[in-house]
Amino acid sequence: MSHEVEIGGFKVGAGQRPFLIAGPCVIESEQLVMDTAGAIAGIATSLGLPYVFKSSFDKANRTSINSFRGPGLEKGLAVLKKVKNQFGLPVLTDVHTEEQATEAGKVVDVLQIPAFLCRQTDLLIAAAKTGKVVNVKKGQFLSPHEMGNAVKKIEECGSRNIILTERGSSFGYNNLIVDMRSFPIMRSFGYPVVFDATHSVQLPGGGGTKSGGQREFVEPLACAAAGAGVDGFFMEVHPNPDEALSDGPNMVPLHQLKSLLERVLRICDAANPKK
Repeated sequence: MSHEVEIGGFKVGAGQRPFLIAGPCVIESEQLVMDTAGAIAGIATSLGLPYVFKSSFDKANRTSINSFRGPGLEKGLAVLKKVKNQFGLPVLTDVHTEEQATEAGKVVDVLQIPAFLCRQTDLLIAAAKTGKVVNVKKGQFLSPHEMGNAVKKIEECGSRNIILTERGSSFGYNNLIVDMRSFPIMRSFGYPVVFDATHSVQLPGGGGTKSGGQREFVEPLACAAAGAGVDGFFMEVHPNPDEALSDGPNMVPLHQLKSLLERVLRICDAANPKK
């Protein structure tokens, strides 16, 4: 069983009700971030759902060199700080280098290690040393058992503020699958496990110079994960995904989020009646 990890003013794992990590893939503008954060916060509050806002200041692993990456570290952290101050929300962002981890750790509550970088020892150590919660996404190329090595690297730095996230495994070219066995396997390491419902329906590189996605499968996969038992859900959400500058094909439209979460939570409550 996983133990509790504190994020902002609430605890996750160890029998707590599932929590939500959600927001636009990348910081496209301050206005978009503030509008989306406020709207999702309202939905989460109405459902009694602990909520962490997510958006990235830099998407360093875009398919094409011409793809939009974000406003950069300084401007991006300023926007995330405004979300914290205005809405009182804990915030999460990706980091790709040790220097980014150190600087972002001064502002955000959760540092996220992208799936492609989950084996980068120096990055894991730098994130752990900030004292903030570290959310490690399982690489598409790893078995869930191998995530125990990432956990051990962080623990060796004296940190127990760890979350593990499943985001699908490579299955042939430009396709991902989700192995539901990964949730109990990764939970066995003693930390909360999150399901990334939107990146799991991504078609990596499927658009040639960009990734494709099948957002119509977000709900069935999220429902399956709810039944399998997870501690939280990660969903990238946008008011108009078809116009998003990153990950549009796999993001949840904002107007569909509440009904999706209502169904997922009903399954969580049925599968785990003590939560």
